[in-house]
Amino acid sequence: MERKCGEGQSASELALETMLSLVPPWQGKDIFYRPIFGGFSNSNWHVRIGGERQTFFLKMPGPGTEKFIDRSASLEAGRRAHELGIGPRIYSDLSDRGVEISDFVERSRPCTTRDFHSAEIRAPTINLFRTFNNSAPLRLTKTLFDMIDEHIVQLRELGAAFPHDFPTIHMKYRTARAALEASGLDIVPCCNDPAPANFLLTEDRILIVDLEYASNNDRCCDLATWCGEMVLSDVMQDEAIECYFGRVEASTKARMFVYQMLGDLKWSLWCMVQNITSSIDFDFYKYGVWKQMRLRSTLQNPYWDRALTSL
Repeated sequence: MERKCGEGQSASELALETMLSLVPPWQGKDIFYRPIFGGFSNSNWHVRIGGERQTFFLKMPGPGTEKFIDRSASLEAGRRAHELGIGPRIYSDLSDRGVEISDFVERSRPCTTRDFHSAEIRAPTINLFRTFNNSAPLRLTKTLFDMIDEHIVQLRELGAAFPHDFPTIHMKYRTARAALEASGLDIVPCCNDPAPANFLLTEDRILIVDLEYASNNDRCCDLATWCGEMVLSDVMQDEAIECYFGRVEASTKARMFVYQMLGDLKWSLWCMVQNITSSIDFDFYKYGVWKQMRLRSTLQNPYWDRALTSL
């Protein structure tokens, strides 16, 4: 339901209206807004200015997100994506308050996991990753290892209960990290968030619209965690590797396999934090348990030990 600024009733609407009133180009104009549902960490809004054609997407930071999101780094990454032609225009009017404003991409829809099982959609998305990965370094360097360690500290501070087998999982994580670091890391700008809804499908292209977690990270991390999140078959994953790197090598497949386990570990820990701190209506517990089940399956795969020696 669309409301006019001044008609807000809920706490979230009133907070939004406060922010809307602070945007200089919109002051003195009729402002209309409606919620966009589906965000995992923030509240998202469609904003329309009376008499103007361009509409906007506004993201209000969710409670507790400052624990793992650097908003200035997110703004830099969003601008980078726009400069590269793979993301919408980003505005900085409320960036000092952690609020993100961008052009709303009309006549588009969020991608789904099923979409990426089509080579026609998968290939341009992989090209999008490569374009972003090949750009100049970002200000923030934060590897997947840094993210995992950060979440572990946060959970201990929150007094969370870890899974009974976490000591074993953590030991295997440390072993995997050591193997990857010994093999050498190719640190480049990475998106770091494989959720399918972060990609918008338009009539003629795919755009990335959420770079909250972007940082410099190991190049293979983006492709690996995305392939895992999209539940690609072995054949599809080999096609993805060939599309990105130009060939399929055993060392790359091993690296993908290891990073997929680490990605599941990172996001399972993130879910544990969100389950305690977030007010978003999403079953973080269920999603996190699924991630934990899958990472255990990976660790029990006979290929795991061989992968660590094949990087």
